Amino acid sequence: MPGVLPPTYDRTVTHGMSPNVGHDDIARFNLLTNLNVHLGQSIFPGTKLAFENRVEPEFKRANGRAFDDQREMRAAMRADPLYQMWAALRRTTMEMRQQSGRQIVFRQREQLSAKAQSFNDGANTLQLDPSVEIPDYLSSVDNHWMPGSYYTETAPGDVAAGACYEIGLFVTTAGSMSARGDGGGRTLVSFLREQHPEFQPRRILDLGGGMGVNSVPLAQAYPDAEVIVADVAAPSLRFGHARARALGIGNIRFVQMGIDDLRFEPESFDWIQSTMVWHETSAATLIDGMKQIYGLLKPGGLTLHIEQPNFTDKTTLWEKFTRDWDSWYNNEPFWAKLHTMDVFQVMADAGFARDKMFDEGVEADIEQGLYQSWASTLSRHKPELKRAGAAQNDGARKGERWYLFGAWK
Repeated sequence: MPGVLPPTYDRTVTHGMSPNVGHDDIARFNLLTNLNVHLGQSIFPGTKLAFENRVEPEFKRANGRAFDDQREMRAAMRADPLYQMWAALRRTTMEMRQQSGRQIVFRQREQLSAKAQSFNDGANTLQLDPSVEIPDYLSSVDNHWMPGSYYTETAPGDVAAGACYEIGLFVTTAGSMSARGDGGGRTLVSFLREQHPEFQPRRILDLGGGMGVNSVPLAQAYPDAEVIVADVAAPSLRFGHARARALGIGNIRFVQMGIDDLRFEPESFDWIQSTMVWHETSAATLIDGMKQIYGLLKPGGLTLHIEQPNFTDKTTLWEKFTRDWDSWYNNEPFWAKLHTMDVFQVMADAGFARDKMFDEGVEADIEQGLYQSWASTLSRHKPELKRAGAAQNDGARKGERWYLFGAWK
């Protein structure tokens, strides 16, 4: 829906761990959010016209052939002025989102840490382990241009990384992730309630759940279940645990543990899931992680993941080029590789039966009444959402949806 405005930041729902924001903070976030929408709706379509009418014809004249691969295409597009402008601004909005969030959080860092301590002290549902090592795929880059990524601690009891990431989600997604930023978790719950109402998990593991934004909807939907959030980032876990407590959620446990080393009893979970996590790991972690998931699931258990849809034989070179952008320019190295990996083969190698696997393009669950119905169409990842609308098994376009894949054990 071109020409519409995204929700404003003051429409978000706050909680006991939300940083205090002033007029200028809100105005800055709204500016960046609208710039993201403008770049996606008005400028990005022009880059394809530049490719079709300028870049591709010039390449064919110079080389006597079409592009062989994305590497050639990326090199040619980088020289185009319109593409340069779009890419530079898109990268800049992410950097500005991170700095704007840090400006808000770091001026009240001590107060936020004290709030978190008041929620966290004495709780057996927050289990931190200083011996956990940060994996190379996180320590080698500042994910999303977030200085220090999710795990860096700037002071004892720090929660800044978690607070920065939560408030910044609004800018990156143009307010399309629900009023608490929990659209992923809400979507998973809606999918299961609609497609598998008989499924009533008693123990749920959320891999890479960080600050628990998408874990809380699971705990709310299944109040008799224990939800465990496993992540390596201590400041995110501290913030997430305090946030859950502030929201009145008591059936979530936050554990410092990496996907590479899940130390739980075999066959002890009914549901193991992730929300946009695998693309920030590595091929080795995906392969080994699926093996661990298979071993940790009870018979009849479910693994379910919201992620990037794979490329197929119908994916054009232009789509591959645009969908891989984050891997090259948004500090997400595994993003592009994941597009080419056969996740179903990975699950099969882990032990899952082919006839128990599935993938879906599911409607995003946005809180109507708080956000307008069109909010879900404004995401910076709109090209990815379009791809998610096509089920991988039949290629049928189903509209703008989130892509998820999984398997029953």
